[in-house]
Amino acid sequence: MLAAITMLPNLSQTIQEIALLVVPVLMAVTFHEAAHGFVANWLGDPTPRLAGRLTLNPFRHLDIIGTLAFLLTRMIGWAKPVPVNPRYFRDPVRGMLLVAAAGPAMNFLLAVCFALAARAIESLGAGVLPGTMAYQLLEPLLYMCGAGVTVNVALGVFNLLPVPPLDGSNILAAFLPPHLAARYLDFGRWGFLILILLAVAGVLGRLILPIVSFLSHLLL
Repeated sequence: MLAAITMLPNLSQTIQEIALLVVPVLMAVTFHEAAHGFVANWLGDPTPRLAGRLTLNPFRHLDIIGTLAFLLTRMIGWAKPVPVNPRYFRDPVRGMLLVAAAGPAMNFLLAVCFALAARAIESLGAGVLPGTMAYQLLEPLLYMCGAGVTVNVALGVFNLLPVPPLDGSNILAAFLPPHLAARYLDFGRWGFLILILLAVAGVLGRLILPIVSFLSHLLL
């Protein structure tokens, strides 16, 4: 019983941290997927619009298991992929490159917005004393903004990995000869299994975390 009691503060802190992560994670995933859809629609593909994916409603984009995985691991997660038909594009190769790049680009833009919000909150709270109501309000908002920077940078960097079916693979495929690009993208059926194995082996963390840490500190 004593062991269970001593674990309660840590459990409470973990729950609070996850609760403060919910908004940044929902925004990161929703804006990422919506960016894919809006760019595809702008390039002439009506598929995302017909599928109801040109929206910032998170429930249209979320994959429950993928979101829980990101909240728990803070590194690996996924959403429902936006359906795109490159045959509608005037230049399918260039179109897929732009659609793929839109998701990570949106995450990096969101990271900048969260960083600016964090600095604004720091300025507001410069003269606020700890323990006051204002401090108790500003502290979680500041944490949420800091988490928003890290989450969006992590999602952007992760999706730029050249592992099919991540966005980085579609960007890289645009620069490969068509026959090599098709064979390369065909590995997408094994992509998430490869990523999970890399994560379990610790390779993914060693590859991504230094970049995420550097970019997050650069913004904050």
